[in-house]
Amino acid sequence: MTSSPGLARRLGTTDAVVIGLGSMIGAGVFAAFGPAARAAGTGLLIGLALAAAVAYCNATASAQLAAQYPASGGAYLYGRERLGPWWGFLAGWAFVVGKTASCAAMALTFAAYAVPPAWERPVAVAAVVVLVAVNCRGVTRTAGLTRVLVAVVLSALTAAVLASLVAGGPDADRLLTWTTGEQGWYGVLQSAGLLFFAFAGYARIATMGEEVRDPARTIPGPSPRPRHRGRRVRRRRRHAAAHPGLRPDRRLGRSAGRRRRRRVLGVGLPVVRVGAAAAALGALLGLVAGVGRTGLAMARTGDLPRRLAAVHPRHRVPHRAEITLGALVCVLVLTVDLRSVIGFSSFGVLLYYLVANLAAFTQTADHRRWSRALQVAGAAGCLVLAATLPWQSVAAGVVVVAIGVLYRGVRLRTVG
Repeated sequence: MTSSPGLARRLGTTDAVVIGLGSMIGAGVFAAFGPAARAAGTGLLIGLALAAAVAYCNATASAQLAAQYPASGGAYLYGRERLGPWWGFLAGWAFVVGKTASCAAMALTFAAYAVPPAWERPVAVAAVVVLVAVNCRGVTRTAGLTRVLVAVVLSALTAAVLASLVAGGPDADRLLTWTTGEQGWYGVLQSAGLLFFAFAGYARIATMGEEVRDPARTIPGPSPRPRHRGRRVRRRRRHAAAHPGLRPDRRLGRSAGRRRRRRVLGVGLPVVRVGAAAAALGALLGLVAGVGRTGLAMARTGDLPRRLAAVHPRHRVPHRAEITLGALVCVLVLTVDLRSVIGFSSFGVLLYYLVANLAAFTQTADHRRWSRALQVAGAAGCLVLAATLPWQSVAAGVVVVAIGVLYRGVRLRTVG
């Protein structure tokens, strides 16, 4: 085992709420709604409701587990403690791989809203480098920057909602037209799996449980609140529908048909750009912190190279794990397509929360805060949504999980 110092408990309730908001608010909304809408048609809101329901079940499982096991690692730790080492490894490997892909997605999302296409990948790499550097300076620096980004995002969203109201011209007929897309109800379920990407981050503080003061009281408070995020998502669906890809639709103003709407939306689109860019940065900042802590937990037990278990003696962060993560994300940013990342990331994260729900189901009554029925529903939801993701994402996820299992099997045989 490593002789490095442990992480310091420097996060209070306010920090936990801020980090949770920074990880959730806007994370994936500006990237996941396009492919989800293509899959579900006007059944998109049903897919959103399904994703929110599964997210809520998962959040309750993570919250009560984190209160019992206040250390870094999230479901990796919970799976090891409640179900056994292999279950823990499955959760940790799926989380690290899936969330590494999420980091690349958020970096590309930021760049797509911030700069012209020719500059997107270099700027995305620069964003990763800067945010890894901030994380390496200490968890309080992470919380401080997250406060700034959350303030920018909330201001931009408020301005965008006001612009929508002033622009006017709602079309009630769209609410009465029902289609389920080309794939029917399968497409609705697929959209729920893709939209689950947009809910990523609601339990980020549980992954960082080793750095939270009074975790039994602090963690259950901010973690299980995806329903509030769902209301924010619904308020922004008009803007998300106008963004089938990453980049805001410049045709929006021309298609309005009214001079006032063109003027208002001409002002609103830059505001949406700023909000989307800040939201992606906030999500990326939280992701780097969360994946770094899970990598630290896996390195401590030998499931990842033990050199990654090092904790900086001054800043008390897993600096080697975070720097290694940053390097991997930069490679992904320079090589992958965002659309494939969304489904692949959702697959890995859904497996992670499957293990969390199974682990929470085994908790005894003195540690339970919610009914076991929520864990049953959460586990079933994770399986269904993972199975109905685009087949390319499922195939890639299965291959990556198989590689992880093979890696651990070889390591155990070699060490043993």
